[in-house]
Amino acid sequence: MSSETPTGSRPWAISGLIFIVSLTLIIGGIELISLGGTFYYLIAGLALAASAALAWTRRSLALWVVAVTIFGTLVWSLAEVHLTFWELEPRLVAFIVLGLLVLLPWFRGRLFPVSRAATLTVGGVTAATFLTLVVAALQPNGISGAAQLASGSDGGSDTSVPDQDWQYYGRTQGQDRFSPLKQINAGNVKNLKLAWSMHTGDTMRAGEDQGGTDGGHEFNFENTPIKVDDTLYVCTGHSWVEAIDAATGKIKWKYDPKANTGPDVYLACRGVSYYKAPEGASAECPERIIAPVLDARMMALNAKTGKPCEDFGEHGFISLTQYLGHVPDGFHFVTSPPMIISDRVITGGWIFDNQATFEPSGAVRAFDPITGKIVWAWDVGHNPQTWTPGPNDELTRDTPNAWGVYTADPKLGLVYLPTGNAPPDYFGGHRRPFDDKFSSSIIALDAKTGELRWHFQTVHHDVWDMDVPVGPSLIDLPGPDGSTIPALVQTTKRGEFFMLNRETGKPVAEVAEKKTPQGAVPGDWTTPTQPYSVGLPSVSPKDLTEKHLWGATPIDQMMCRIQFRKAAYQGQFTPPQLKETIVYPAFDGVVDWNGASVDPVNKLVISTANYIPFMLRMAPRDAVEKAGFVPPWDGSGNEPHVKGGVYGPQYGTPYVGYVHPWLNPLMVPCDAPPWGTLTAIDLVSRKIVWQHPIGTTRDTGPFGTHTNLPLPTGMFNIGGTMVTGGGLVFLGATADDYLRAVDESTGKVVWRARLPAGGQANPMSYMINGKQYIVIAAGGHAGMGTRTGDYILAYALDDGQTAQAN
Repeated sequence: MSSETPTGSRPWAISGLIFIVSLTLIIGGIELISLGGTFYYLIAGLALAASAALAWTRRSLALWVVAVTIFGTLVWSLAEVHLTFWELEPRLVAFIVLGLLVLLPWFRGRLFPVSRAATLTVGGVTAATFLTLVVAALQPNGISGAAQLASGSDGGSDTSVPDQDWQYYGRTQGQDRFSPLKQINAGNVKNLKLAWSMHTGDTMRAGEDQGGTDGGHEFNFENTPIKVDDTLYVCTGHSWVEAIDAATGKIKWKYDPKANTGPDVYLACRGVSYYKAPEGASAECPERIIAPVLDARMMALNAKTGKPCEDFGEHGFISLTQYLGHVPDGFHFVTSPPMIISDRVITGGWIFDNQATFEPSGAVRAFDPITGKIVWAWDVGHNPQTWTPGPNDELTRDTPNAWGVYTADPKLGLVYLPTGNAPPDYFGGHRRPFDDKFSSSIIALDAKTGELRWHFQTVHHDVWDMDVPVGPSLIDLPGPDGSTIPALVQTTKRGEFFMLNRETGKPVAEVAEKKTPQGAVPGDWTTPTQPYSVGLPSVSPKDLTEKHLWGATPIDQMMCRIQFRKAAYQGQFTPPQLKETIVYPAFDGVVDWNGASVDPVNKLVISTANYIPFMLRMAPRDAVEKAGFVPPWDGSGNEPHVKGGVYGPQYGTPYVGYVHPWLNPLMVPCDAPPWGTLTAIDLVSRKIVWQHPIGTTRDTGPFGTHTNLPLPTGMFNIGGTMVTGGGLVFLGATADDYLRAVDESTGKVVWRARLPAGGQANPMSYMINGKQYIVIAAGGHAGMGTRTGDYILAYALDDGQTAQAN
């Protein structure tokens, strides 16, 4: 030992910090052990407390205790999660910092006698821990592979829309989100520049940031523009519709329907629809834009002038509350563009989630695109299901709705509907047989008549809000003996991809029923099995386990473990309980309303995925209402209903639902990264080609801040992908405010542009005057907390590069 004598006062600052941390670990460790969890945190806390006490008495034995603690932590961490970087990070980084702190002169130099061996040991285990993290960081992250792209081939793509246009939400009625344009490709995308930008003028208003004093509204710019001839058409969060010159970005016209959005909790318009009337059918509006209005109306506008079409309904508007009986304000509105097929305007709408058992009907209706008169309604509670209601008729209340974007096959004459639940979402004891039969399903209707052709259910007796949020993508696949299989690929909030024959509804990829957890709350029930698409890879997360929980530090990771042990959780489909229940995947979905892209040439499906668990608890209604958290209501009038926050009042049931994201006290997730991925699946080989985390933490920090290091964790995302014939995948979606281009063959990011606001929308592409453009709406998403704005941004190659590409 050295004969050096300590200098200065006691190392009170660092030893005090170590003691505070140790006390937290001891208290939390005792609670975790009492719940059946690991002994590590108690042991580490006791060791750190001992080192703090020894340091306070200025004994160099403190260094040996720290060295043993760091080494023990390293061994324990590797035993739990091996060389998985993001799972090692919260365990090891804090102890690397601890090792560096105790080596500082004003700590080590104040101990007596100073032990050179102890100093070297602390330095050695700290260095070993750091090198372990470095090695872990170098391990493969995701699944790497290469797709063989069909160079120069257009075979299999839908030719119903001109290559240079984007006439529907997903470019075609089949919602493939595939542009055959090739001018921008993997070789020249690095030269992509902003060609033009424009402001819609419609921005977030007071109280629309989900943090307002009125209970929280969400203003979201989720629009995918359509492009017809030389014009883009967009809609905004307050239901404005604007026509934009596709070459310059200048506004040709805009129309504000003066929507009353005050009662609505979700403010968004994902797109508009274009209709060209038969010759002579409408002299006033031969070409029209048909768009939803957030106060439960639909409007038809002259595509050239923006003026309402007087021959449509009443001066260009129809009410979507007709035939629905009593509709409290904010209980019904439409956020998605209607599907126009077979001279029918087909739409459903959103019915306010989790409010009551006596909500308006979720029936899907078809209207005449010229007059606006109702043609048919598909109403699962009526006999027959397809009928034409009269002026005094009311569609069956509280049935499953279909709020997402629809898909259609004009050759088969079918429209495909994605259905949700009969409300409310988390209790189904009151549901009728027809509710359970058609909820959370893909429904195929004859577009002309509305008659049911087939249906396929993705979740049985859904009490987890796993509604199907978007229609499928259509693709033709090679069959036996040179035949062609007319297929569809349906994404789900669960992360399962169901591949069906779109003519018959029969699985093309095998579907199996698997046993799932049981034990619903009194008055409800669960089915013994649920359907899994075992014939295709899934992007569904693995079931959570204690050792794989996350946190920014050992302390908040320990808190996540405690919460995990206290909660009800048996894996996916754990039924809601009278205690905190972990729901994962949850209602925000692995894949939400944005859906996926399919490449019809290379037979790939490409999809973002989003990973965040939620906590759900069912509370007896009487106690909650008595405490004043949820006021009583019988459904009459417009109030009261809970406009936002964590309570789902579920009037008419014995329970109130309490649901929130599972975040630890630092407001970071309890599940480990990646929190967002991008995946390509070969639909012929039925294997994952590649899968990578997508997005960084640049704009998402602890405690809800928007500044952080750009850590490549993969990020939460809302908004999907677009694939091009140039072998590129474009997406915004992630919470770090970038538009990215990804090489379709490898999944590697080859270009990105910083957006001025969140890009929570699907990109699109078109060509005009010989130049290809990539366009995205960048206006942010209040629910995700991304930066807000009102931008439409268009990217292109410069003229010289365009000429070279042509």
